[in-house]
Amino acid sequence: MNRRLTTGLAAATAAGACAVALALPATAGSDDDKGKPGHGATVPIQLLSYNDFHGNLEPPTGSSGRVVVDHKIDPATGKPVDVTVDAGGAEYMSTHLSQLRQGKKVSYTVTAGDLIGASPLLSAAFHDEKTIDALSMMGTDVSAVGNHEFDEGSTELLRMQRGGCLDDGDGANNQNSCPDGDGTFDGAGFDYLDANVINEDTGKTLLPSYTIEKRNGVPVAFVGLTLKETPDIVTAAGIKGLAFEDEVKSANALVPELRRKGVNAMVILIHQGGNLPKEDWKGPDGTTYQVNPTHDYVCGKGGQLDPASPILPIAKGLDPAYDAIVTGHTHQSYSCNVTDPAGQPRTVTSASSFGRQITETTLPYSRVTRDIVRQDVTTRDVIVTRDVDKDPRMTALIKGSQDKVAPIANKVLGTISTDVTKTQNAAGESALGDLIADAQLADPSVVTGGKAPQIAFMNPGGIRADLLYAPDGQVTFGDAFTVQPFNNYLVSLDLTGADIYALLNQQWNGTNASFPKVLQVSKGFTYSWSSATKQVVPGSVRLNGTPIEQGSTYRVVTNNFLQGGGDGFAAFKNGTGVYYGGLDIDGFAAYLQQVSPYTPPAQDRITVE
Repeated sequence: MNRRLTTGLAAATAAGACAVALALPATAGSDDDKGKPGHGATVPIQLLSYNDFHGNLEPPTGSSGRVVVDHKIDPATGKPVDVTVDAGGAEYMSTHLSQLRQGKKVSYTVTAGDLIGASPLLSAAFHDEKTIDALSMMGTDVSAVGNHEFDEGSTELLRMQRGGCLDDGDGANNQNSCPDGDGTFDGAGFDYLDANVINEDTGKTLLPSYTIEKRNGVPVAFVGLTLKETPDIVTAAGIKGLAFEDEVKSANALVPELRRKGVNAMVILIHQGGNLPKEDWKGPDGTTYQVNPTHDYVCGKGGQLDPASPILPIAKGLDPAYDAIVTGHTHQSYSCNVTDPAGQPRTVTSASSFGRQITETTLPYSRVTRDIVRQDVTTRDVIVTRDVDKDPRMTALIKGSQDKVAPIANKVLGTISTDVTKTQNAAGESALGDLIADAQLADPSVVTGGKAPQIAFMNPGGIRADLLYAPDGQVTFGDAFTVQPFNNYLVSLDLTGADIYALLNQQWNGTNASFPKVLQVSKGFTYSWSSATKQVVPGSVRLNGTPIEQGSTYRVVTNNFLQGGGDGFAAFKNGTGVYYGGLDIDGFAAYLQQVSPYTPPAQDRITVE
């Protein structure tokens, strides 16, 4: 194991403070060995898991910093509203992990990837080095590689593991590697694993496929996997020369090798996940409402994952030798049993996102069979509440980073008159999506040869947070960066009208058929789509009121991720006259200054029939 950083944890907590948790069911047993018919004495293995941290060192704000725990009727409207708990923040997460480990003989802290990437400015300004440091200091043992670990390319991912500094111009593009003056970054104090990412030149995996850990005489193998669709959702240049192979085939091929090494207890860490349907909830008058799922809804209260969830066929295909599956990617909270190929239930978990939850799974290990007693596995969700003492080491790390980034983060760009959110209406349009698309359209850096873009397209997944109205309405660069944290380049290109129709139809079809992705569009561009056919209504696509002609050519602007065919929008790759401009965040920041004070217009660019 890489253990480059100290993993001792702050143990002091406020008297009486405890995590908000719900057992699913109650955790069985203690850390004392106990006898069970057929498998003798067992050792409880504590598995603490989290996923999709995304560099959220500071407590996340808005809905990203809350967890739904219940529902109640709003007396003013007579409709249900979420009851939430504020959650997340590295200072609190570290303390919760320390509390959970107390008294445990065998404990592992594992993750399902996306620890970095799409991060707030506090982390992204230092190439996420501070997040890697913090999660190492918290005692993370092993992680799968997520798609966002590839945001800055595979070479940068290897640097996150191995350490070393970037020569990045000492703050150019608002980023600075190794800012502390000592010129060092030690890399992760935990192992990144990836069993299905293959270097096409060598035929070997980019990172190790698995690691075997042994504590208190109990060997456990952890296998890491990345979703095979990663090439569709990351910038192509960053993964050039890599093949993303089938998750089930890659994992199952390792079982004989692990058994030859005397290991029967095996855990999958995979960056792929499930989706949750709306929850049926009965109000005090007995009326049934459809509401947002609570953190413990699936499957502790009888819920189930959406049948189209991409994790389900994977979970059903993984070898029965694997005893538990820790998942991520979809930012959902669930703890479910999914039947394995032998017809036996197997635990599949996900702990929300942004450090708001930890899943505690107890895996009883039989010293007779040297394997997990699957029927006795238990799980519970632990909310990372903010009512515990802060870990002072995390506080010091965060404060040091805040001081260094403050001059950039606190620059006021302008004001807004109300919340500008990424919440999409029934047609798929959002107020924040409109604002970002308009900013792209107005960016002078993508004008070439006197040709300015006529239409802008923005992927909804690239919008990571809301712009929330503060008492003074001010929007800072830090706020803007939290909305658009990828440092993508804006790209202008020519597309035909036929290409535009094709990419619009790709919003609901092809790789987006199960979970549509509605592109956000700039002012002056309008269209309608059919909820019945999942197609654009012919003749409805217009630019400033004039129909888009299939054979005509139009200048469009987007980010380099979409331009490379990301998110399943292959039609962008038909573009000609490709011209790279500046960073998307710079264009967004400049536009906010131009339109301040900003009030969102009516969301009428996209309509649904």
